This record gives sequence, structure tokens and C-alpha cells, in this order.
Amino acid sequence: IRDGDLSVTATDMEVELVAHQSLEGGEAGEITVPARKLIDICRALPSDAGVDFTLQDGRVTLRSGRSRFTLSTLPASEYPSTEILKEGTRLRVERAALKRVLELTHFSMAHQDVRYYLNGLLLELSPERLRTVATDGHRLALAELEMATGVEGETRQFIVPRKGIAELLRLLGGGEETVEVAIGENAIQANLDDVRLTSKLIDGRFPDYTRVIPSAAQCDKHVGVDRELLRQSLARASILSNEKYRAVRLSLEAGRLRIVANNPEQEEAEDEVEVDYDGEALEIGFNVSYMLDALAALPSERAELYLSDPSSSCLIQPEGRADCRYVIMPMRL
Repeated sequence: IRDGDLSVTATDMEVELVAHQSLEGGEAGEITVPARKLIDICRALPSDAGVDFTLQDGRVTLRSGRSRFTLSTLPASEYPSTEILKEGTRLRVERAALKRVLELTHFSMAHQDVRYYLNGLLLELSPERLRTVATDGHRLALAELEMATGVEGETRQFIVPRKGIAELLRLLGGGEETVEVAIGENAIQANLDDVRLTSKLIDGRFPDYTRVIPSAAQCDKHVGVDRELLRQSLARASILSNEKYRAVRLSLEAGRLRIVANNPEQEEAEDEVEVDYDGEALEIGFNVSYMLDALAALPSERAELYLSDPSSSCLIQPEGRADCRYVIMPMRL
């Protein structure tokens, strides 16, 4: 507490959150209390209840109505804290726009991969563009936002860990307000209203993702389809897919796409959806979960699929746009 302002800091040494709240009265001072116990106490009190805190003899007492709680403490001087980033890359971006490009890509991050740099999301800044990229080695998601970033010269890349992205998405909300983002050598910091989020960066080199994104010109099979109809067909077929490998077989021919899934119990699901396609027939396999994730995120009513042969990746993007792209590697059938 300082000058009528209450600041609450929490950290797990990877992500730090600092929230501010104005107070009426209150003596200046600082102390550390058990976070989970404090949260549980506050949640158990009525939503409109006031709370009084008293620090005495190294213990904090909370009083609210007829309730009283005494918590143990630790010296605040021993609590780890992160300084406000004053140097590095800085940008201001609309909250809703930043949230959108994160939501379009974050689900493709790896989970506890030994290639630690895949367990995060790439923020790539060029003078005229903010780009987000995530991949787990089997699929890739890319989204970009045209904006003046203030970055001069070469493109800069930063890898934000999964936990930092999750907290940032939770805090962003919507709206046209801007969020200030500062990126230093080892950390990224975002200031949102009365909350400051700081996350460590992953020290690693993100793979050259541009090498695995096929261009539409490289694919001789172009499929146009209603996004929601395809998503529903895949969801139905996935019910009987192998629970471990989640494979589905796509059989493409003029005017239609047949989807087949089966499992070790000799059960089979088959579905079909109309498509805009008049090329040669193709059979190819994919992880249905990856397909469903991409289609659920796609920001358009119709999807465009670009394919070439059974051993080549599929490119999925919204109709008539290239600011959002998904690449999914095929599976052996």
C-alpha cells in the first residue's frame, strides 16, 4: 500500500501479474500472504462485503462482518519481483485485434515438447506487420495483423511461453482500447488498465516456418467448402476414429468429399459433404482433431483447402484471404 494505492503481485517465476486498486485510507506498508488461502477466503465472503486487513506481530488478520481470519506472512523484501521494462521493443495495439491473432494460432502450440521452443507462440514484428505463429511439428497456425509496429530494419522474433499466452488471452477481453506491449531481451510486458503482466521469453530459435507453408500456386487441387458443414461432418466421423491416432480418410472427387473413420473395434463412420472441386480424385489422411481446431478458428463462412498429393501437407485458409493460414501434415492410411 502506498499513497492510497493497493498493489497485489503474484508470480510463479515464469509469469508475474501486478494489479492495482485505489483505496480510501490505509497505512503504507507491504507484506506477503498465502495466495490460495486469501483467494478462498475472499470467494467465501458475500460479494458486497467489505474487508479490513490488519498486520500485527508478523500475522495478517482479515475481518469482514462477524468473520475473522488470521494468516501467516513472509517479509515482502524476500518476494521476487520484476522491474518495469524501460528498454527494448515497444508497440501499442488494439486489444481486440491482438486477442484475435492470438486466438487464431495459440491452440497449435506444443505441449511439453522436448523441443522447448515449440512450447510457445512466436511473435514476429516487421515494420508493417505483427504476425503470430504456433506449431507442434505436426500442424502450424499463422495469423497476421497489418499495422505500423514502430520496428525499424530487420524483422524481430520473440517466443512467448504457453502460460504467458494463456494469461494474456484471459486479460485482453475485447474492445477498441489499446494495450501497451514492451518486449525486452528476456521478458515481455503488457499493460492493461490496472494490471501489468510480465512473462519470461523462451530462449531459443523458432524454426523457419515459411519453408513448410505451401503456396496456393504449389497445390494443384483447390477445394472450396462451407466451413461449418465440413466441421460438422468431421466432428461426426471423429466419434468412431481411433482414440489414440485420431485419423480420418478424406476421399476427394468432383463435387464431393467423403470422410471415413474407423477404429480397432472394427467400427466405422462415413460422412459426405458437397464441395467446389472438379479435379482429379485424391485419398489422403489427417488427424481429425487438427482439422477441427483449424476449422473452428477460421474467421469466414467458407474455407479453402489446397492439396497436391497424399504425402503433402494441406493448406487451409479463409476464402479470399491470406491473413490466416493453417498447415496440417498428412497421416499414413
